[in-house]
Amino acid sequence: MLKRFTLAALLFAHPLAAQDMAADAPEEAAVEEADFETTSVVLETTMGNITIALETERAPITAANFLRYVDEDRLDGVVFYRAMKLDWGEQPNGLLQGGAQWDPERVLPGIEHEPTNLTGLSHTRGAISMAMGEPGTANADFSIMLGDQTGLDADPDAEDPVWRHGYAVFGYVTEGMEVVQAIHAMPVDPELGEGWMRGQMLADPVVIVDVRRADEAE
Repeated sequence: MLKRFTLAALLFAHPLAAQDMAADAPEEAAVEEADFETTSVVLETTMGNITIALETERAPITAANFLRYVDEDRLDGVVFYRAMKLDWGEQPNGLLQGGAQWDPERVLPGIEHEPTNLTGLSHTRGAISMAMGEPGTANADFSIMLGDQTGLDADPDAEDPVWRHGYAVFGYVTEGMEVVQAIHAMPVDPELGEGWMRGQMLADPVVIVDVRRADEAE
């Protein structure tokens, strides 16, 4: 199980992650009002529901991949297992991670990377982003931002390839951030996880009972 935790937790595992996220966060972000096509899904957890608007127009590859997992029931029964907590900025801060943890019966082949500098999306509060080891490996693990983590966006001028590509945002929480916060606040097991991830794994992972399109009957 520790191996699965380690593999699935590659997102944001870079040792300079927290430092870069803090340094790169803009003082003020200008938001332009625009309408883009989205598809909403509901994550029904044992602690409440979370509704996410998937950016099917701006991040079509990543959103379609997630919808395939939803439509094929591949995320039913997976868990939120990691709560990375950051002590800077407005609290709570950090990210909540969940997914299939490389379960061979659930995961599909990795998908093409959609960097934020091309999609126009950003790791702001409520953003959902794909976990991956390197571009092209993202499959069924994802993270939700508790606060703005714009240092995780793509930076084409960065020397480090991790930050040059960044991570792929593909949607935003529209309802249920209080549920995200409640799960994120749960106790972690100081003995679980390896290296950078040690002490970030939830002592009692929270089950995602069902994931469905929001327009489907329960």
